[in-house]
This record gives sequence, structure tokens and C-alpha cells, in this order.
Amino acid sequence: MTLPEFTWLYLIGTASFTISGYLIGAKKRFDVLGVVILALLTAIGGGMIRDVLVMQIPRVFIDNGPFLTIFTTLALAWLIKLHQRNQGMLRKLFIVADSIGLVAFSIAGAQMAMLMDLNLFGVCVLAFVTAVGGGLVRDMMVNDVPFILHEDFYGTVAIVVAMLFYFARQLGLNSALWVWVLFGIGLTLRLVAHWRDLSLPKVENDQVATDRE
Repeated sequence: MTLPEFTWLYLIGTASFTISGYLIGAKKRFDVLGVVILALLTAIGGGMIRDVLVMQIPRVFIDNGPFLTIFTTLALAWLIKLHQRNQGMLRKLFIVADSIGLVAFSIAGAQMAMLMDLNLFGVCVLAFVTAVGGGLVRDMMVNDVPFILHEDFYGTVAIVVAMLFYFARQLGLNSALWVWVLFGIGLTLRLVAHWRDLSLPKVENDQVATDRE
């Protein structure tokens, strides 16, 4: 059974990824249909890939909530002409929205995996796919290098959140408060890592290191 906190996280993630898709579409100067398609795929792409992996009917085919959230978010963004705001502010908004979607979908994916009694690896995989799948589709559609390939603490955050969720459940932490605390931890980690430009160690050969010197 999906608890209320997970439903809210799912809808929050959907709205956040809708905004990130909308902003990228506007930046690339797509027409209205192009922006809608990009926002839609960003918001539901990860969930659909996850559902196919576990051989379930994609949630968006049986639940109207995601579509209502997506089109309501798009309508509000269009009404306030969000795409016409200061570019510096839009860049920050994109990072925040994308980070919220990443963490929210990581928890949602981990929750589904736990309901299916998957092991730690399964929990991490479903959380990871749910969190990064939509962004991966979005970036590939606009010919950008996917975030997951150049933002070191992007996919890592999804895995860390999934592991924390898994071990917390093993310790009996099932309260709604803990879910929101985990959401806050994951979001803080992602934003701090981005703004401070934190990264994992690079794998380079000696010749590349010498050339840079």
C-alpha cells in the first residue's frame, strides 16, 4: 500500500521534473508542443522505465494524478511566463527543481522496491532508474550530455538516499517524519554538492594528468 507521504513525494517529484523539462524546452526555443513533450517525458520517463523493469503496467496508464500534476504545473508556468525571467534565476530554479525531483523520485523508487521485497541492490537500482531516467531522456532528446555523466553527485545522491531508506526500514524507521527527514537530507546533499562543486575522484591515466600540468 502506498502511504500518503509517498504519494505527495511522487507528485512533488513529478511537478519538479515538469519544471526542469519546461525550462530546458524554453531555453532550446522549442514550440509549445515540443515543450509539453519534453516536460512530459522528463516527469514520467524514469517511472515508466522502472515499471517496465519490474514488469508492471506504468503508473501513468492507470493513475490520472501525474498527468493532472504535469499539465497544471505547465499551465501555471506559462501563465506567469516563467521562461521570461532572469536567466541567472532560471538557472538556479532549474537546479533546485531538478534536485527536488531527483530526491523525491529516489525515495519513491526505493519505496516500490521495498514493497516488492527486493534486496539492497534491487532497491538501489529501482531508486536510481526512477530518479535519473526522466532526466536522461530529457537530455538525450535535446542533444545535451546527460547530467548523470558530468554531475558526479547526481546519480550518487539517488544511491545514497536509496541505501539510507533501505537500512532505515531494516531498523524499523517507518514514520512519515523519517521520510521527510530523508528527503531533506538528500536535497541538502545534492544542493551543497552542486553549489560547492563537489565531485567523485576522476579516473585518468598518467598521460592525461601530465598534459594538464
